Amino acid sequence: MQVVNGAEWEPEILHGEGRGLVVRAQTTSSVKYVMIAGEQLSKERIGLGRMSDQIAKGLEFEKKAEKKLSGWGLFGSKYEDAGDLYEKAANCYKLAKSWDQAGAVYVKLAQCYLKASMESKHEAANAYADAGHSYKKTNTKECIACLEHAFNLFMEIGRLSMSARYCKEIAELYEQEQNLEQAIAYYDRAADLFQGEEVTTSANQCKQKIAQFSAQLEQYQKAIEIYEAVARQSINNNLLKYGVRGHLLNAGICQLCKGDVVAITNALERYQELDPTFSGTREYRLLADLAAALDEEDVAKFTDAVKEFDSMTKLDEWKTTLLLRVKLLLKAKEDEEDDLT
Repeated sequence: MQVVNGAEWEPEILHGEGRGLVVRAQTTSSVKYVMIAGEQLSKERIGLGRMSDQIAKGLEFEKKAEKKLSGWGLFGSKYEDAGDLYEKAANCYKLAKSWDQAGAVYVKLAQCYLKASMESKHEAANAYADAGHSYKKTNTKECIACLEHAFNLFMEIGRLSMSARYCKEIAELYEQEQNLEQAIAYYDRAADLFQGEEVTTSANQCKQKIAQFSAQLEQYQKAIEIYEAVARQSINNNLLKYGVRGHLLNAGICQLCKGDVVAITNALERYQELDPTFSGTREYRLLADLAAALDEEDVAKFTDAVKEFDSMTKLDEWKTTLLLRVKLLLKAKEDEEDDLT
């Protein structure tokens, strides 16, 4: 029995020694706490001791796995046995919400699969994916690294749909980190893989992300080509054709950002040829009015056209940002004209 902060404690060693010691203690009022590496954790953090129990079990399974690897045994079987123990350890850490520990152990599990047999790449890829999803909650960099391992292994064994899935997931992580260049690179690769597997909807989703970020990076021509290609691909598809006018609107806004009135006029003619119903839409009217305002260098007319459309159909942040760029370009031209007079 020990006295800590005026209360009597009955310590129980669960696992380890030194700085790795995991101890559970209980006061006379049955309020449990845990000491891990000398740090006292509150009952809220450890769920009244249950989470600490899982960490202790995980540490024990991990210790047994490492003992298996360091001992004698048939080359393949010891890795398989250690892998089973690592998997149990990882599950314990997940139950304890100790995501970094779970991720690290899943990496060890993946390495065991690769060492056990060249035919275990599928299992190794899944283990790396599990590692990535554990790290996703705490460490984006490690998450991406693990998902890249999963992606590469699935590519090696020809599981292209799985490769596409994880490639897209990596792109989404880079998107969250606002690393648009890397997001574009991974969305591009994912789009190719989805297209090869004839998963058209997923491929188009990736392509639209590429166009969106390309426009944000002022790579307008690249964005235009993608939006127009997606529109052409969708026009004869009963499920996708209703999105055509949205794709053409996005392409048209990118045309406006380039500031070339002739190119915008030609584009609107092409869009009417692609979709004869487009000329009767509010999207077409907006683009035509904005093109006219740009040609006339009329900021007020431009602003009124945007306000009218926005009052009926709310413009999203991406469109608003690009249209603001066009307005600033137009205003600069107007100011330049005023200076000359």
